[in-house]
Amino acid sequence: MFKNKKILVTGGTGTFGNAVVRRFLGTDIGEIRVFSRDEKKQDDMRKAFGCEKLRFYIGDVRDESSLFYAMQEVDYVFQAAALKQVPSCEFFPLEALRTNALGTENVVNAAIAARVSKVIVLSTDKAVYPINAMGISKAMMEKLAVAKSRVAAPRTTICVTRYGNVMASRGSVIPLFIKQTQEGKDLTITDPNMSRFMMTIENAVDLVLYAFEHGNPGDTFIQKAPAATIGILAAAVQKVLGSQAALKVIGTRHGEKLFETLLTREEKAVAEDMGGYFRVPADNRDLNYGKYFTEGEERVGNLVDYNSHNSGLLDLEGMCDLLMRLECVQQALRGQKVEI
Repeated sequence: MFKNKKILVTGGTGTFGNAVVRRFLGTDIGEIRVFSRDEKKQDDMRKAFGCEKLRFYIGDVRDESSLFYAMQEVDYVFQAAALKQVPSCEFFPLEALRTNALGTENVVNAAIAARVSKVIVLSTDKAVYPINAMGISKAMMEKLAVAKSRVAAPRTTICVTRYGNVMASRGSVIPLFIKQTQEGKDLTITDPNMSRFMMTIENAVDLVLYAFEHGNPGDTFIQKAPAATIGILAAAVQKVLGSQAALKVIGTRHGEKLFETLLTREEKAVAEDMGGYFRVPADNRDLNYGKYFTEGEERVGNLVDYNSHNSGLLDLEGMCDLLMRLECVQQALRGQKVEI
């Protein structure tokens, strides 16, 4: 479906954007457009990939006009631009709203105006039962995308993908643990019992491509993923790297949960199990709201949500196996410094 097509990745200089470029290099895709506000990172990508199919656009999703030229003649859009650090968003919640929610609204509006075929909006488990500003802004982003999908179809299909922590992504804890190990420091952990879903960046790209292939307007796709406690994760890093570093508990950061949820019990009641994925359809019917909510309570019944505490936690060996797939771990085992 991507043969000779043009795709646009907003926030394209991040971990996800780099992974998309790597995935499509050497394929018969027509063009990949990287849209971001960081000229230095764009120049780094240009030099690193040296690919003639890459095009770079400076702009900000907060400014709809800057999306206009980048969106022309594009077939598919990956909306990956976001503020993702939970503590930062806690201290600057309006900035999270402007980028994550209103920025996505700008991307979707520009895509509809340019008659883009499909738009996939990247969300997070923190949008489910949100307690922090980052999650709240992403939850609103999901609502905006689903609402817009109702008026954009059938010309433009808009879907949402929701996933957990992407291991070794920029600013995440695994590169931090490796760096602390290399510098002979203690590994700082928030709460050893805190659990998180563990996904590789390749899994995240797979999820988005799956949504492109199977998505109907307003669908939300969730990939089933393993989970682990932070204590097990830290112990696995120690074992893989042969580290004797001590573990130092520093306490939960601003806005953090003990565990994350990918699928609510209400969504589970209507979700389609597609093997490795859940598909949650948008409710596009004309609703009698009083009746609908009564029926909803009956339908949900005794269902439980799908969260990182109840989805099956990895043991130490399982976490070690997952870590060995990461490039930053392989770099560390080769004696190379890892950047965070």
